[in-house]
Amino acid sequence: MEYLWTSDVTPPTFPALRGDKQTDILVIGGGMAGVLCAWQLQQAGADYVLVEGRAIGGGITKGTTAVLTAQHDTLYQDMVKQFGTNKAGLYLRANLKAVEQFRALASHIPCDFADKPSVMYSRCDRAAMEREAVTVQALGFAAEFVTDTPLPFSVAGAVRYPGMAQFHPLKFLYGIARELNIFENTFVQKLDGTTAITAYGKIRAKKVIMATHYPFLNSHGLYIMRLYQKRSYVIALRNAPELGCTIEDAAENGVYLRNYGSLLLVGGGDHRTGKKSGGFSVPRAFAKQYFPSAVEQYAWANQDCVSLDGVPYIGSYSAGLPNVYLASGFNLWGMTTSMAASEILTGMVLGREAEFAPAFAPNRTMFTGQLFSNMGTTLLDFVTPTAKRCSHLGCALKWNKAERTWDCPCHGSRFDAHGRLIDNPAMRDSHVE
Repeated sequence: MEYLWTSDVTPPTFPALRGDKQTDILVIGGGMAGVLCAWQLQQAGADYVLVEGRAIGGGITKGTTAVLTAQHDTLYQDMVKQFGTNKAGLYLRANLKAVEQFRALASHIPCDFADKPSVMYSRCDRAAMEREAVTVQALGFAAEFVTDTPLPFSVAGAVRYPGMAQFHPLKFLYGIARELNIFENTFVQKLDGTTAITAYGKIRAKKVIMATHYPFLNSHGLYIMRLYQKRSYVIALRNAPELGCTIEDAAENGVYLRNYGSLLLVGGGDHRTGKKSGGFSVPRAFAKQYFPSAVEQYAWANQDCVSLDGVPYIGSYSAGLPNVYLASGFNLWGMTTSMAASEILTGMVLGREAEFAPAFAPNRTMFTGQLFSNMGTTLLDFVTPTAKRCSHLGCALKWNKAERTWDCPCHGSRFDAHGRLIDNPAMRDSHVE
């Protein structure tokens, strides 16, 4: 695989932390969410440290399509039914504000920021798109119902959000991180209360923000049942059209598209990590059908952490850990959610009002259809007869032929062909040979 975003950047480097350290606030995880938390804390004059197990931006952030929009795959009409108008409105305003915060920062951080409206379409359900536009308008944003899109096929209807954007995620991340208090190659092996244990010492903190994509504390919060992970596949094409907007299909497992420079990014083929379906064949088939003259230049896969109800978990980790906070379950919308999380969590750890916190609070009901699907997948995988087990909780690993990795269907941990850890929540390598 070759990632588009890593091809034209030089990352900053930060030292590893050796020995013990004390700080008011510890941020664990150097992806977009963690770095933005560190930036918010530095702006507030707080005493903080960010530690990253490898290199900042080297995990999920490098694989994002980096669309900045409040138009997420969870339809607002569904959110209003499930959570009510107030929380749906908070979710919308949090993400709209996040777009504007990125826009303001991009004015002095070169990151190929570009204003692009976002469009969600349906090929068959005009009524749903009409309802969505009306719902979002009632929540206070000027969404538009349209039937004309730049797609090479007709649609039943679409919802257009003006004023959205896109950017280069690593140019932004590296730009904002350079002056922050960051330690790389500092892997947190364990959290004992608010003390982080590394191979070279202890970091004693008063409060901890866990921004590790998937939380690694299994004994609190029941996140092993509340989250699952899915793979998504992206190709970048030369000799393809400029669409003038970012686009996603409202249908489950539909494709999504955006331009970057002379390239068109086409994504799709999503499936639960460790399962077999979709993959690169989906965006490649779409490209072959609708852009037959295009030439593939990059192809990569990424991993998304999915919550039970389509809304991220941002806030207190659990009642038993009052000084530990998390940001996880971003679904497919990690960029604006990372910014919203940084504002919410910074407010919480500093004792300030966090306006948007109620929309994302983790202490909401677990009883959804997805919960039972997660439990069924885990149970089935536990009884699968194989010696190749995940080092996280012992689930059976599945061989991913396309990426040559061992993947865990239960919670999404991934390992290379030799068992070396790639993606959490596993905290150590697995024996696969």
